[in-house]
Amino acid sequence: MDYRTFGRTGLQVSVVGLGAGGPSQLGVATGHSEKESIALVRRALDLGINYIDTAEAYGTEEIIGKAIRGVDRERLILSSKKGAFRKRMPVPPQEYAAGVVASLQRLGVETIDVFHVHGPQSDQYQYVHNAIVPVLQRLQQEGKIRHLAISERFPADLDHSVLQRAIADDVFDVVMVGFNILNQTARQKVFPATRAKGIATEGMFAVRRAFSNPARLRQILAELRENDEIDADSVDLTHPLAWALAESDAKTLPEVAYRFCRHEPGMHLVLTGTGNIRHLQENVNSLLSPPLPAAVTERLRRIFGRVHSVSGG
Repeated sequence: MDYRTFGRTGLQVSVVGLGAGGPSQLGVATGHSEKESIALVRRALDLGINYIDTAEAYGTEEIIGKAIRGVDRERLILSSKKGAFRKRMPVPPQEYAAGVVASLQRLGVETIDVFHVHGPQSDQYQYVHNAIVPVLQRLQQEGKIRHLAISERFPADLDHSVLQRAIADDVFDVVMVGFNILNQTARQKVFPATRAKGIATEGMFAVRRAFSNPARLRQILAELRENDEIDADSVDLTHPLAWALAESDAKTLPEVAYRFCRHEPGMHLVLTGTGNIRHLQENVNSLLSPPLPAAVTERLRRIFGRVHSVSGG
């Protein structure tokens, strides 16, 4: 496993983070037993992953708590989240604080290392800043959380408007950002500011359905050509991105996608979520592989550099 300093937090994090949400939710959403999900978390730890990301909304905090029982807490960096709105209504500050305490109890720990406001929309951000940030700062002073963070609702905020405001306010040490081959807007709109301020970044959406489902990828590429977001002659809809495999040592498009994100300047770690141990191993291998050849990376940047309308899902 490779490790790096997580921005101004000073934490040493694995470049691969285990995500406990997404379509799989550690296998819970796909019918796996709790025992199987616990085994997957423990395998991630065996592989050297020390960053685990979950959320109240994922329903996986208790599973993670059971999986890490007896593990040296100093080895682990735990990340969780709670939304500041419920059914479009703001969660009162006192209730929000109680929710953080409930996450601590489900995880079975005294401190959560990185705690996110979970995916606020643009019109909700001011409430987050005015009402929820002070709650998190108080919990930080009490030792219940170590670092304030915020995640974006990427499919609904493809231009990163919430993160841009949060970075400008400079109260969050960590941001969770959507970034992948098909949507590289964070390169201009997020990473320059996070790098300048030392704000840590977690990458999500590195691989979504487009990279594991050729039919979905063809559909997206056709729409991007129609919308003039990519040049018509830049992609072959019959064999989408086959050239990236031919011109690199990558074996699959998901591997290309993971390596592209992992080595993006400004990205500290990339989250991967799965309920399958074999799949987890494959993803880790991809994320620990060297950068793609420079010519492949530059071509991917050039082809998709002006795309702004898709998330890759």
